[in-house]
Amino acid sequence: MSSANLEVTQLTADSAAAHLTGLTELLHACVLGGASVSFVLPYSSDDAQVFWQAKVLPAVAGGKLALWVARQDGRIAGSVQLDIDTPPNQPHRAEVRKLLVHPDFRRRGIARLLLREAEAYAQQCGRTLITLDTRSGDSAEPLYTSMGYVTVGQIPGFSRDPHDPSKVDGTTIMYKQMRSANV
Repeated sequence: MSSANLEVTQLTADSAAAHLTGLTELLHACVLGGASVSFVLPYSSDDAQVFWQAKVLPAVAGGKLALWVARQDGRIAGSVQLDIDTPPNQPHRAEVRKLLVHPDFRRRGIARLLLREAEAYAQQCGRTLITLDTRSGDSAEPLYTSMGYVTVGQIPGFSRDPHDPSKVDGTTIMYKQMRSANV
């Protein structure tokens, strides 16, 4: 998908490794910008690189995780992951993880484009239920709601705030039922 010098592509493990610097910069900037995506400050570029190399690339290579990036004029502006490594009793489900948009590229529809790509892929894989969680009250919540995700509930005190370790944030659990690819 491309629009006005914006290109969204699915990456293989090899192509993700080739874009490691951009992915590292993206995650590092998002965490520094306050994104609640499992990490807390201090958070270095080296920490971000280790995450991609140790967690994401092996999962993509193993077919357990799908990864997309959005590039604006060649620069990585965002990414999203879709976890398709579900237990035997959940082959119909996938989980959205780490929908990231670099602070320099926010409010341009990039998150929406990335999420649509992940949803389309989920349907191609026969997944009819997508789940996710997001920090309660975060700016992502209205985006997910506008795209048809339904809130199941909130869990208070779920994770440490990335900037203030004495504060804990709630998380909102959401889902979306997709039309079956066979219909």
